Amino acid sequence: MTHIDPRSARGAGLFIRLAYWVARRRLGRVPTPLGIMAHSRRVLMAAGAFELAAERARAIDPRLKALAELKTATIIGCRFCIDIGSSLAAKHGISEDELRDLPRHRDSARFSVLDKQVIDFAVGMTDAPMVVPKPLFDALRAALGVPALVELTAAIAWENFRARFNHAMGAQEEGYSTKMACLLPAREPAEHPV
Repeated sequence: MTHIDPRSARGAGLFIRLAYWVARRRLGRVPTPLGIMAHSRRVLMAAGAFELAAERARAIDPRLKALAELKTATIIGCRFCIDIGSSLAAKHGISEDELRDLPRHRDSARFSVLDKQVIDFAVGMTDAPMVVPKPLFDALRAALGVPALVELTAAIAWENFRARFNHAMGAQEEGYSTKMACLLPAREPAEHPV
């Protein structure tokens, strides 16, 4: 259960109702995190603008981007992001076996050298403190080129925002990855009151 209930479309302004309509059209429903963001029109506007712009970026292979985003979500532990990310990863050609191997990507024969570098880059950008070794950065720059590396870096940074926001708000899985492999962690025991 989320810590804040999603905002109802009733009484919401035109922008929020439009955002909900677009979400229903694209995803079949309004995701809970979007409904939570709708409590701040400006946050929703900023997030929506970034999502739409990033979606149209084409320098990076969508499969590599999906691998990096899903790895980021699993490190943070955001159940919503892992759920929807697993579904999106499958749409970008990531197999169920690859999904299962993501936690141990370095030892998996299913991932190419470039795949492993991209996943390592996501790990480095998501760990705290953030550490991206210069040789890894240089290898990705050589393999991908500057525009793709900029897009990859932005995608990982944005997934850090999404996953941290959604996780902090208590967003849970919503069934996007039903009937497929998904890296959802075991449920944690109930927290003790502060």
